Amino acid sequence: MHYRTRYRMAVLAAAAAAAAGALGGCSGDGDGAAAPKGTVLMPGRPGEPNRTAVAGPSSPAPPTAAEFRFVEMMIPHHRQAVEMASLAPGQASDPQVKAMAERIDASQNVEIAAMQNWLRQHGRGTSQGQGGHAGHGAHGGASPAASAHADMPGMATPQQMERLRKARGKDFDRLFLNLMITHHQGALTMVKDVLDKGTDVTAQQIARDVQSTQQAEINRMRALLDG
Repeated sequence: MHYRTRYRMAVLAAAAAAAAGALGGCSGDGDGAAAPKGTVLMPGRPGEPNRTAVAGPSSPAPPTAAEFRFVEMMIPHHRQAVEMASLAPGQASDPQVKAMAERIDASQNVEIAAMQNWLRQHGRGTSQGQGGHAGHGAHGGASPAASAHADMPGMATPQQMERLRKARGKDFDRLFLNLMITHHQGALTMVKDVLDKGTDVTAQQIARDVQSTQQAEINRMRALLDG
């Protein structure tokens, strides 16, 4: 696994752990209580008196509806990418395609876990995001998540997934790269709808990570197609 992939996975895991810790600190009998607030002197404008203001930690704003929607949709979106990537070891012919699939499988499984953890922290169920390799048993038909979310940007159709399952060698390489480029472009569209339009630090970090890494992977996959 590449260093950058390991680094991204570590960052996401740390972000999820930090968020979990922050959530836990909000409960209990005062162990995680915030530091007390105090007052500070604020200089007034010329000719105006000074004033005091309350300083200290404040409760973070709750995630926006757009952030919840983004995370809840991105989990099944990632699941399909993982399902596609799982086919490469036995069907691809190009070692670089296999390496790209391995990278996608590893990184997006970590992101799925982080997003599921975030939803649980905010009291949302993850029934639509039973991530990881849960969709791999759907050979011969679309996975339940893929069918339920087929209208999301970039999602491969059941017919395209069936073609991918049957493809071998160079035919698989070419079809995999084309489908995954479209899939990643769909993720970028979803990111555009939420990035910098929300309030939650973890959700915004996940969106930025998806944006940067998937754009880089698109560029790499296009280079493989042209090579």
